[in-house]
Amino acid sequence: CLPANQERLSDGKLSTVQFHPSAQVILTAGLDRCVSLFQVDGIKNPKIQSIYLESFPIHKACFSADGEQVIATGTHHKMFYVYDMMGGSIIPVHQVRGMEERFVRDFEVSPDGSLMLLTGTSGYLHLLSMKTKELISTMKANGRCTASAFTPDSSKIYTYSKEGEVFIWDVKSRKCLHRFEDEGSLGGKCIAVSRNNQYVACGSTSGVVNLYTTDVCLREKNPKPVKAIMNLVTAATSVTFNPTTEILAVASKGTDEAVKLV
Repeated sequence: CLPANQERLSDGKLSTVQFHPSAQVILTAGLDRCVSLFQVDGIKNPKIQSIYLESFPIHKACFSADGEQVIATGTHHKMFYVYDMMGGSIIPVHQVRGMEERFVRDFEVSPDGSLMLLTGTSGYLHLLSMKTKELISTMKANGRCTASAFTPDSSKIYTYSKEGEVFIWDVKSRKCLHRFEDEGSLGGKCIAVSRNNQYVACGSTSGVVNLYTTDVCLREKNPKPVKAIMNLVTAATSVTFNPTTEILAVASKGTDEAVKLV
């Protein structure tokens, strides 16, 4: 395979690579302050465009659920950018009213496209409307949240804390439905829910990835994992299921080529 971004290789570390939800397009973004889009044809992979964000090293970039917008957060910024792909405009969101955060970094977009969840400090989680980018509600977990994931129907949110606890929230009522201990976790790093809502995967600082069934997670305080994946020796920084829930990818950015497909 050709490098997807061969027509514009990044000058800095890439922090995000993501496929468009419906088109043969890939997005790359990173510390060189650039968001680039490429057509993936496997022959040339031509560049569609690059958007340069002045003095804004990108921590994370993500397509909206309909694929019409790209949201980008910086490494040390209170503001974030929204790139409207239809109109070609770049909209800075300077301050979300009612949200007191020094930095805006980690976020998730709900699968139904209506919500954006911003992970704040000290366990605060901020729900924003995708349409207006205004604050709808704030939730508070014990400890510090390090990762979050929406369920496929966008009705619940799983958040994983630095202390190794997982909180399950109801999106409508914004109440915590349940919490459980991730077995043997020394610190939460990443979390993913499978597209068919059957499994939850939790990756920790030790590199262990625990796989649970969702019904057990909603019921028990100390659920037993269906499988513990021990292949990574550095912190698991990324877990994701393929669309048909047959493969789980686990990866660590702590060392080269630390990617495993289970």
